[in-house]
Amino acid sequence: MPVAIKIRYFASLKETVGRESDCLEFEQKKTVAELWAIAVPTREMPANTLAAVNMEYVALEHQVVDGDEVAFFPPVTGG
Repeated sequence: MPVAIKIRYFASLKETVGRESDCLEFEQKKTVAELWAIAVPTREMPANTLAAVNMEYVALEHQVVDGDEVAFFPPVTGG
C-alpha cells in the first residue's frame, strides 16, 4: 500500500530547495532523513537541520507513516 507524505520547508531552507513543499508517494517505510534525500537529491541536508512530523520535533531516524506532514527547519540561532 503506498504511503503519501507532505513535506514543507521553512525559512532559508525554502530558498535552498527552491520551493516551499513537496508531496511524495512511496511503497516502503522511510525515515525523515531518507525523505530529504528523495525530495532534494542534489543537495545534502544542511548540518543541524531540525525536523518535525505532525508539528512535533523528531530525530532524523524517525520513520514516517501514511498521511504524515514532515517539516524541515534550519537551525535556530540566537543573537
